[in-house]
Amino acid sequence: MKKQSIFERPLWVSLFALTAAIVWGCAYPLIKLGFEEFRITPDQTGSKMLFAGIRFFLSGVIILVMALSMRRPLALRKTSDTWFILLYTLLNTTLHYMFFYIGLSHAPGARSAILNSLSVFSVVILACLFFKSDKMTTRKAMGCVLGFGGILALNMGDADNTHFTWLGDGMIILNALSSAAASLMTRGLCQRINVFVGTAYSLGFGGLLLVLAGLTLGGTLPHVTLLGILYLILLIGISTIGFTLYNRLLTCNPIGKIAIYNSLIPIVGAVTSCLCLGEPFYSKYIVAGGLATAGIYIINKRG
Repeated sequence: MKKQSIFERPLWVSLFALTAAIVWGCAYPLIKLGFEEFRITPDQTGSKMLFAGIRFFLSGVIILVMALSMRRPLALRKTSDTWFILLYTLLNTTLHYMFFYIGLSHAPGARSAILNSLSVFSVVILACLFFKSDKMTTRKAMGCVLGFGGILALNMGDADNTHFTWLGDGMIILNALSSAAASLMTRGLCQRINVFVGTAYSLGFGGLLLVLAGLTLGGTLPHVTLLGILYLILLIGISTIGFTLYNRLLTCNPIGKIAIYNSLIPIVGAVTSCLCLGEPFYSKYIVAGGLATAGIYIINKRG
């Protein structure tokens, strides 16, 4: 009988998935604080991509060192594997966070956190389209309706900073869709290379592409301070912990079982954004977060 991995034991699965969701939720205010400390303004797209690229490149290097210390093989076996990882890299890191950083600088952190929960429901729908083992059920349909209802709830009211914007909400939606597609590809990743090595390649190479794109667009870090470096280090730690745990869990557990914990990301992101950034807390955040969480719960509820 095969010994059960720690990443398959229910208690540890819950603990690891919970940890990943919480640290990712905390990233929302830290990114905005980092922009403010480095004096990166909303119109400085190149600087935002440079900031993101440094974060993910260094995170990838850290994970690669961890993989080397565990004697994980680094080589790819086939050319097709290289193309697969390249596509995974573009979706999971480069495009994902290019959209994310642009969107977050044009929308409140709390609003972005809740809107990003679209990725969870996108995973459910795409899994039904691409995997024969995943069928669309009434429960899944109900969960998706509730989830999208939560997203629509964000647009209730007439305050100036709550209407839909393409540079804000639109970019966050594209980020969520990229994240969902990458989540589905994670199973294929572990069939081609060790998941830690694949995660390192994705973050490292994807981060490097963001750095090059940022520099090409004239990006700089206008005002470097110790506090700004601290924010960057915290974000590097969030990427390292979050992606290492989440990708490993996806390789040996049902996607829906892990995705349910992502319902905590918008809640943590909204609360920490309001606490750390002094953003106003709208009642619609409670409604949207509650609907999103209910939708994910219904999708994954047993029996």
